[in-house]
Amino acid sequence: MDDQHTATRAWHGHVPQTAGYRRLLAGLLLAGIATFAQLYSPQGLLPLISADVQISADQAALLISMATAGLALAVIPWSFVGDRLGRKKAMAIALMAALIFAVASVVAPSFNLMLVFRLLEGISLGGVPALAMAYLNEEVDRKYAGQTAGTYIAGTVIGGLIGRVIATPIGDWAGWRVGMLIVVVIAGISGIGFLLLSPDARGFTPSGHSVKHALVAITGNLKSPQLIVTYLQGMLLMGGFVAIYNFLGYHLMTEPFFLPAAVVSLIFWAYVMGIVTSPMAGRLATRYGPATVLLAVSPAMVISVALALVPNVWAILWGLIIFTGAFFAAHSVASGWAGAAAVAGRAQSTALYNLCYYAGSSLFGWLGGVLLDAHGWPGTVMMTIVLTLIAALLVVAVVITRRIRHRRG
Repeated sequence: MDDQHTATRAWHGHVPQTAGYRRLLAGLLLAGIATFAQLYSPQGLLPLISADVQISADQAALLISMATAGLALAVIPWSFVGDRLGRKKAMAIALMAALIFAVASVVAPSFNLMLVFRLLEGISLGGVPALAMAYLNEEVDRKYAGQTAGTYIAGTVIGGLIGRVIATPIGDWAGWRVGMLIVVVIAGISGIGFLLLSPDARGFTPSGHSVKHALVAITGNLKSPQLIVTYLQGMLLMGGFVAIYNFLGYHLMTEPFFLPAAVVSLIFWAYVMGIVTSPMAGRLATRYGPATVLLAVSPAMVISVALALVPNVWAILWGLIIFTGAFFAAHSVASGWAGAAAVAGRAQSTALYNLCYYAGSSLFGWLGGVLLDAHGWPGTVMMTIVLTLIAALLVVAVVITRRIRHRRG
């Protein structure tokens, strides 16, 4: 079987065992790597940046927050661009623009200018998460869209891992700017790979809908209490997750551990748990329902992050592994729920989830540093526990409301 088979009939999408399908898989994997490697490359370097530039933890964390804030602001506008230009073309523009701003941020002569370039980098990167799933759904046979989506998600996890585990030890050895620059090079190569490997669009049709139509869909989704709770899951859980990863390095590099940055970077391998738990959670959500899975992982997140208060590296590491796996399970379920439960446009509902998801990263990823400076590591951990409990209570409220309506109906 090959892709030319479809030339004489209606286009239904690439299928496994074809060159186009393999190229699409590789392209989406590389797009995920290119995006998330550079987005989170400063995270493991924050203690080194604080020491070098002589700024506090919450100020250093703005390097992450500005980028994710830009991404959050840009997700919905990029969806409009993709409707006009096509998904692949818009994603290519996004990656190339991000690369330029990434280089500019690394060589920026002042910290404030670096923050400006990180914001612009985040705005540019917003084009990939905004459009990747739409590109996938248009170019892959519907029966295989789920497994193809898993490849893109794996790319985002691998990218986030690369950005952290490569930048930090190199930064410890040669300086934080060098560490970030190496990741930018990797992201650039991955972006070029996406351009060369991903097949040209065959399922894209320029949207005839106006911006007004999209805004009506957004407003319609915001009228659903269940969807609002789903969006808040992304905001609250991602906020706590990023705060832990932003500031755990500060905790481990000071008393009583005094670990070097290169050793601390090894904790980011816990990120691999996302590859394991995301598809597992999706299967469980199909069987038991999204709310059940979200409520099941909440205690795991609370207990595991509490282990970060134990003055033992192994306890912290095992807690981080469980916490990371539980977070990615919750994220995969909540993001899927946002699309499945949409009342007025799945694309807009997914965009709203992404907006809240990265807004949470920006806000609480920074606030965790404020609490770290004011109350030490316990302040950051307690914030994460509170956010997780609030997220769980919101799901409970949805379940109770649904049962009441069912009894009345």
